[in-house]
Order: sequence, then structure tokens, then C-alpha cells
Amino acid sequence: MKLTRIAQVAAIGAIAALALAGCASNESGGGSTPSQSAGPALSGTLDGSGATSQQVAIQAWTAEFQTANPDVTVNYDPQGSGTGRQSFQSGAVSFAGSDRAFKVDEIAAGPFDACASGSDLVEIPAYVSPIAIAFNLKGVDKLQLDAATIAGIFAGTITNWNNPAIAATNSGVTLPDLAITPVHRSDKSGTTANFTDYLSQAAPSVWTYGSVEEWPLKSGEAAQGTSGVVNAIKGGNGTIGYADHSQTADLSAVTVQVGTQWVDPSADGASIALDASSVETGRAPTDLAFAINRTTEQSGAYPVMLVSYLIGCVEYKDAAAAALVKGFFTTAVSEAGQKAAATAAGSAPISSDLASKSQAAIDQIK
Repeated sequence: MKLTRIAQVAAIGAIAALALAGCASNESGGGSTPSQSAGPALSGTLDGSGATSQQVAIQAWTAEFQTANPDVTVNYDPQGSGTGRQSFQSGAVSFAGSDRAFKVDEIAAGPFDACASGSDLVEIPAYVSPIAIAFNLKGVDKLQLDAATIAGIFAGTITNWNNPAIAATNSGVTLPDLAITPVHRSDKSGTTANFTDYLSQAAPSVWTYGSVEEWPLKSGEAAQGTSGVVNAIKGGNGTIGYADHSQTADLSAVTVQVGTQWVDPSADGASIALDASSVETGRAPTDLAFAINRTTEQSGAYPVMLVSYLIGCVEYKDAAAAALVKGFFTTAVSEAGQKAAATAAGSAPISSDLASKSQAAIDQIK
């Protein structure tokens, strides 16, 4: 689904107002088709924490879920992927939203205090979205950059906007003699992990810091959370940063070179990039963690993207929590839930095949 930036802004505002009210009380989803959960309507409070990128989508899923289950309250604390995973591991919340799955060695080490002893994890790729490389440069609203140039900007080796590497792919654009201010996340972030994964795969000779959740350099400007990065970019001239595309509607975004094409961030492009990737091997059947192919040259693919996961236990210590998580996850991967998130956040609905595999994993929750 392709959405204009104006449409995205309007949709985000509408669904945020609705869902935030629903988190505090128990209002319905405003006339959208509710997702059907098996059995009678649920009740209680479901607590989650994690990625800021998923926040708008989770608000949309909450509205859907509460339409079918009006006696449920969903609380989601968007503290970032790293904090969300830590809160889930400690048992402070029943589920996490994360822009990366747990690594195999992290799963082996544990602990996962909400889970029953020996339980596997459920990791569902429920939210697929482009990461915009957004910029604010007076007099310039379009830029084409290849991977090596993007990596050089964020590695601090390309420091001025009139650098020859930038000029080489932007014929006819008047580039100012102005210092570049790259903006990065100050917190442990799955968006950072996905962005640096792109840099390390697509330009390994320039970006030598690997795929990391915590920004490895002291240069540039640091900002807390997605909103902090977006506000920092907006607040300066010559700034550039990375953030979930759903939250960069007021900013210009870099067109990225993919093979011989130049590709803008879009839900369609993110979906094509996901289709060019595969689920990692060596994991539990309920753990659908993807290894993203950032160097694909598939036509239309936008590889600067994230797959954000909903993470829970296969077996919970608390049966009531298990029922709420199972119902909420079912809503998220349902056709209605994916459409609601796409409308609100401009995300790419997961394929019917992936939705079926995700539901099969969710069905194991108990």
C-alpha cells in the first residue's frame, strides 16, 4: 500500500487519538472491522514495552483488539527495543515489541521470567516498515545517495554537503558549503541495529562498526527515541538521520541506490526486500526471526528497512497473561490488524503466507 505523506499524517493523528484513549479506557476501534478472537471476549490488563517504531501500529492493533474485547486494557510503553526486551526478560511486561529478534545465544542465556521453565519464545514479524534516511537541508528537497556515501556520512568521513561523493549522484542540485550533522539514537535501539546492518552489508569497507544497537561513534548529534531523532533533524539545517518512515512525514528522505535503480522509502519497497530475505535457521518453530538481505538488487526493493517483532512466551507462568497475549498477537497478524497498521503507520502488510506461519506460532501460546 502506498500512502502520501499527507495521508500518513492524517491517519497517524486519527488512530493515535483513538488508541491512546483506548489504552486509558476501553473504547472501540472506531468502526473498523474487528478481529475475531477464539472463544469468549477477554478481560484484564495486558502490559508491553519496546520499540518506538511500532508505537502507532500497536495503537491501531489495540483499537482493533478492544473492539472485540472491550474489557481489556492494553498498556504499551515505547521505551525502545532494548529496554522492551529487558523488561520482557525480567517479567515486568507480558510481551515486547522489538526491531530485532533475540539472538540465539541471548535466548540460551535467558532468563525469561514471565515464561514457564523451558518455554520457547514466540517471535512474530508483525510490523514491516522502511527506515527513512531523513534530512533537513535548506534549498534541497531531493537527494540521491549510494550506500558508500550514506555510510561515509554516518561514519564521519564525509563531513560537508558539497563533498564530491554527494555531488556525483546529484547532478543539477546546488549543494551548500555546509557541515553535515548526522543524528543518531542515544538509546539502545533496534532501528539503529537495522540501519547499521544495512550499512555493514551494503558498504562494509566504509562502515566498519558492524550491526549494532548502540551507536558506536561519539561524533554527530544523539537523540532519545524516534521522536527525538525526528525533532533533532527538524531543528537544524544540514542535519540527516534515520527513523521509521511513518514518523518522518514532514521531512525529505534520501533516494537510495539499489543495483542500477534509485528507490524511495515505501511500504511496497520494504515488502519486496523482505520477500528477498529468509527466516534464520537453528531456531524454534515458533521463532520467525528474519535474516534481511540488504544487498538485494530485486527491482523496487528498499533494503533500508526493519522487521519489528512481537515477542512473547510459548508457555506463560500466568494463564491469564497467555490468553491476552495470544489474542493481541492474533489481532496484530490478522488481515484487519495489518490493514489498520498500514493505514495508520504506512507499514507493509505481511504476506498471507507469513501471516499463516505467524498464526501457527501464536496458536502454540498457552
